[in-house]
Parts: sequence; structure tokens; C-alpha cells
Amino acid sequence: MNKRNWRRGAAVCLAVFLLAGLFTASGRIAAAAQTPSIKQETKKVKVGNKSFTVQTVRIPKGTPVTVGLAKRQVGSTEEFASIIKSYKAEAAINGAFFEAYGGPPDPYGTLIADGEVMHKGGNGTTIGFKKDGTAIMDELRISITGTVVSPEGKSKGWYATFMNRVPLAGSNVSIMFTPARGGKVGFSGGLAVTVVEGKVAKNEVNANADIPKNGYVLVFTGTEKNMAERFVIGSEVELSLSYKNPQGDPLPAWEDVVTAVGAGPRLVKDGKVALNAAAEGFNDAKILTSSAARSGIAIMPDGSIMLATVPAATMKQWADIMKTLGAKQAMNLDGGASSALYGGGKMLTTAGRHLSNTLVFNSKGFNP
Repeated sequence: MNKRNWRRGAAVCLAVFLLAGLFTASGRIAAAAQTPSIKQETKKVKVGNKSFTVQTVRIPKGTPVTVGLAKRQVGSTEEFASIIKSYKAEAAINGAFFEAYGGPPDPYGTLIADGEVMHKGGNGTTIGFKKDGTAIMDELRISITGTVVSPEGKSKGWYATFMNRVPLAGSNVSIMFTPARGGKVGFSGGLAVTVVEGKVAKNEVNANADIPKNGYVLVFTGTEKNMAERFVIGSEVELSLSYKNPQGDPLPAWEDVVTAVGAGPRLVKDGKVALNAAAEGFNDAKILTSSAARSGIAIMPDGSIMLATVPAATMKQWADIMKTLGAKQAMNLDGGASSALYGGGKMLTTAGRHLSNTLVFNSKGFNP
């Protein structure tokens, strides 16, 4: 090949290379432009003869989500803005009901984060998110059971009534405390069994027991103290969690859930209003009849998520609002002074109190 032909060939190759790079870059820019993003919108919704101003945040299906805990542990409270900052959230809404009127600020609803159950609720509805971004909604009930096998090989069953919460004075309960609670169970009284890597390490009077990072603590109070006798030092302990509806039917889809928040009641099911708060275990007038600030979460027909708040509505009006906004599935979250919403880089609804737990979303994911 002579020098002139060589230069011509080199020029052609360079042009092809530059064009390929240009097309690749253009493709990336176009793909980025088409990627759905978190969007905030204020909407006017008319229900009956009344108009409501609703703050909404739409979140694309599959956006990483987790439970944003106050001080990153169960049983604390913190300013909503501080939780948002801690998790670097792009969108956030308050979550499960919690004790806000005296006593330990423990949650009432189910909480699951990183695939670990952190709290179990006893009523209402729960929204869950699978690893693939699919969201589901059910009246979820979680059972905690297990077996303990003594060094002599004798096997007995056990169960925990609650998880990561302080018992009421004089109650007869068995409670499981995990590292999600923090370093200690948070109270004294009852008998504490410490399980480390599947074996009983301690069985003693509970004096605000330490929670091992590689295990858990079972505290037995009242008549349930008898169960503690089964946990002989050195015994092997097996733990099992089951996911069912209130009728006792298995809900296998929940085995794949990595994030969840429970509150309720259910507002919309399969595109239709499906409100029955009393049947879900609610008896407070704030839920049944009163008008109050509301927070809610919906699964839309395309699988995306809608967070929403309204300054004042009855639960029936709230259900009608969610249906009007196009929700396929929707549920109520904690409300009143707890109602809080963040999206689009700004506070859309400001909480009137410190919060226990939230749902936080970030398109880039979350670091521990």
C-alpha cells in the first residue's frame, strides 16, 4: 500500500470510529431521556360536591425503596427532614402508625427492610416491594414460631407474640428483639433468653438485655415466663416466619418481599373502592368517621407507585380520591400530625411531630 492510500484508509477508519462514538453517545442520551423519573404534582380532585387539593409524587416501578427508620432503629423518633437526609431520599412519606402520645414510640404496623422483618403488626393492610420492584398489597399477618432442642436432644416449640416493642405493664407476652431494635431491648423485667448464632447463650432475668449483632433476644413476661424454661444453655434454636392473611391462608408472594410498611385500612382494590376499616381491626373514630390529614400510597395500573397526602378528608373521601386519581391498589398510612410527604426536592407536606418510620425512595439505591 502506498503512502497516499494508507492515509486515505486511516482517514476513513477515523471517521467511522468518530461516527460510531457519536451514535453510541446519542443512544445513551436518548435512553437517559426516556428513563422515567420521580415526579411531583399538585392535583385538584372533586369528590361529591367537595374539592380537595392533593399532593402527589409518582415513582417509577422498580425504584429502590426501603424503610426509613428514625435514628435507623425501631422504637425511636426523629424529624422527617432528618430521616430524609440520613437516607438521601429523593421521595419519602410517613409510614406505619406508632405510639405518639406517651410511652415508648414503638410502631404498630409491620416493617420489613432489606428482607428482614423488623416489626409485626396485628391489623390493617401492608404494602410490600419485591426485589424486582413489583409492589403487592395484602392484609398480612406474620407469625413467629420455632423449636428449641436441648443438649440431650429433647425438642419443644416456642413462639413470639410481638417483635421489637416494649410490653405493656402486667402483660403476658413473648417478644423477639433483633439488632434492628438497637443495642438493648429497652426495658427491664421478665426473663431474657439470648440466642447467638442459633444457640442459647444466656437465660436470665431481663435487666435491659443486650441484643447480639449475630442473634436475637426473646423476652418472656407474666405467664409466658414458663416458656423460658425450655431454653437451656447450649440448646439449638430454630426460627420460622410465616406469612398469612387473617383467615390463615398462606401468602407465598411475601416470601420474596424485601421492603414493607403496614398501616391501613385498604382504600382501593383492583381499581374499586374497598374500604372496611372495622373489619381490618380499626375502632378509633379518627379512622372510622373523622376528617383529618391523610397520607396514602397506591400501586398504579402500570406498576408505578403514587404517594399522596391531603389536608383533611374522611376515610371514605380518601378512598374516593385515590380511586379518582387512578389507583389500582391503595391503602391509608398514618395521618394527622404524622402526615408528611417529600418529593421533587421540596417538602410537600410537613409533619407536625417527630416520626418513627417512613418509606424512602432513591433511584440510585441505598447504602447501609
